[in-house]
Amino acid sequence: MVRFGLTVVRHGETRYNKDKILQGQGVDEPLSATGFRQADAAGVFLSNVKFTHVFSSDLLRAKQTATAILGKNKFCRDLEIKYDARLRERKYGVAEGRPLADLKAMAKDAGEQCPSFTPSGGETLDEVRERARDFFEFLCQLAVGLEQKDPGGSSRSSGTPKEQFVFPWTDHCSEGEPSSEGSGSSKILDANILVVSHGAYMRNWIGYLVSDLNCTLPANLTKSHLSSVSPNTGISHFVVKLENGNLSKPEITCVCLNQDSHLVDVGAECVASKVF
Repeated sequence: MVRFGLTVVRHGETRYNKDKILQGQGVDEPLSATGFRQADAAGVFLSNVKFTHVFSSDLLRAKQTATAILGKNKFCRDLEIKYDARLRERKYGVAEGRPLADLKAMAKDAGEQCPSFTPSGGETLDEVRERARDFFEFLCQLAVGLEQKDPGGSSRSSGTPKEQFVFPWTDHCSEGEPSSEGSGSSKILDANILVVSHGAYMRNWIGYLVSDLNCTLPANLTKSHLSSVSPNTGISHFVVKLENGNLSKPEITCVCLNQDSHLVDVGAECVASKVF
């Protein structure tokens, strides 16, 4: 049984987020002062998690968020962040750099609705989902490869408390880590992966996990939760199991989706910022 944790975080706020302007891939804005505070807060929230791998979109707002999160971590500040173009935001073509209202107007003129509408030069939802599928399969292959190199998990567990591998989500979410034993300890993970990406991309990725791979969701989640864009630095956590290393049938459990409790002390405006 191959088993890995997957924590997905949206980047912190940029001034374009605040002003409801589409960035996509063509507008590479840095984090705002609020965005850096959000990223630091997410880092504190995740500071006790020992990640084995960190991946980020290669766009600046995501790179800065990933760096800030690792900077607060107690165990893996020196872990290399690997940048991957497959994690970039959805490309919005001619709508990039323009207000979100313009995209909605374009969709209306075309007799369509957001987010299914694709502006000229933009990516379709299917194209975004294909990028997400490809990256997720890459993560599964990575975890299987690690387990094959170290079948007993000796190098992963040597001198390392189990609690460092699985975040104590029960402190912040309605449901606990699904594989916890009665004693409260958790099974060793073959990998514990942090991914920093973007709002529209993450919504499509989670949609793929749920609709195509039958990801199990917390009982309190509604359809509106699934269709909503994560707030800036919203955190989602999944546990992925691959029986006998079978990549075609992953068993995925969503422990927490777009949680933002770490933003309470950052400012109310941060929690409300959900524009992609």
